[in-house]
Amino acid sequence: MKNTNLSPNIYYIGANDKTIDLFESQYIVPNGISYNSYLIKDDKNVILDTIDKRKTDEWVSNLENALAGEKPDYLVISHLEPDHAYNIELLAKTYPQMKLIGNDKTFAFLPQFFEIPNLEERKIIVKEGDELNLGTHTLQFFMAPMVHWPEVMVTYEKTEKILFSADGFGKFGTLDTEEDWTCEARRYYFNIVGKYGMQVQALLKKLAGLEVQMICPLHGPILKENLEFYIEKYNIWSSYQAEDDGVLIAYASIHGNTADAAHELAQILEQKGAKKVVLTDLARDDIAEAIEDAFRYDKMILAASTYDASVFPPMAQFLHHLADKNYQKRKVGMIENGTWAPMAGKYMKDRLESMKNITICETQVTIRSRLNEPSRAKLEELAEDILK
Repeated sequence: MKNTNLSPNIYYIGANDKTIDLFESQYIVPNGISYNSYLIKDDKNVILDTIDKRKTDEWVSNLENALAGEKPDYLVISHLEPDHAYNIELLAKTYPQMKLIGNDKTFAFLPQFFEIPNLEERKIIVKEGDELNLGTHTLQFFMAPMVHWPEVMVTYEKTEKILFSADGFGKFGTLDTEEDWTCEARRYYFNIVGKYGMQVQALLKKLAGLEVQMICPLHGPILKENLEFYIEKYNIWSSYQAEDDGVLIAYASIHGNTADAAHELAQILEQKGAKKVVLTDLARDDIAEAIEDAFRYDKMILAASTYDASVFPPMAQFLHHLADKNYQKRKVGMIENGTWAPMAGKYMKDRLESMKNITICETQVTIRSRLNEPSRAKLEELAEDILK
């Protein structure tokens, strides 16, 4: 991808990756991912982050074209995860006069990844609120620990009022992908940053006093319009509020009987006026999308078969991910299935009770192998209970 100007002296020098199969070796990215990197040219030239090794050659070409024979004076290291930092050592060796800008934690971790010539003489350690004047542009640094690594920081360019937001406001998909921002940004947020809502809230409070006219993340599109919309989404997500009134039915079914119950409950909920009902098959559907929907809606039904005196593994995996991502402030109902000793309900309840502010429906449906009239009547009760 050719470098493009964000403004007369600020360049996008990142690259799209459409060949990647799994982002972070776990997240399906049907429309790929972008690795974003930026260059500000002024009396002093500064690069903001490098990119993943998969696109090194394209990034180097973009950088050299944008520099047009000049040399970089500084590299700002927002985040040391390899998809953003892989080329730091290459850059440092190519431009031995270049200084590296980071915080204490940046330089504590950096030697674990790279061998940088003369690092002690080249590093510039910045703290909260520190500024760096480039000429007509001035950078100001704000620490963002655990959004989503300890060394993360964001950079605010004061003249053009641009926020370089690290992984914040990121999104799956390449820059030339035509798709709704919210869906893939939500899936990205909850699966990658979601555990650290408190830390995101702290960062949003720091940034509230800044006038921001453009947000430049390390993944996904540059945001230039309706910034209040994106910031409000992050406020909702990071405070664990429900985004929509709806019910996610997440089921883990071995032979199809539990799935039948989940689908029948969905019909009952719709008949009773539920605004939105979403079904996900935990054995087959994208687990990251299931996590996204669990946080998106204010209510959830878990339906699972008993397995090895516990719960069918796809449900156990789902609950493990929910706990890891700090799932909270939701109402949840349960359906269990078991031919001789149903235990799935106990497992699911125990996991839910370990989470914060989860309201568990009093009605629990137990199915013995397949639905019958008594268990169908309990589905009706559960629907009433979850919609109260």
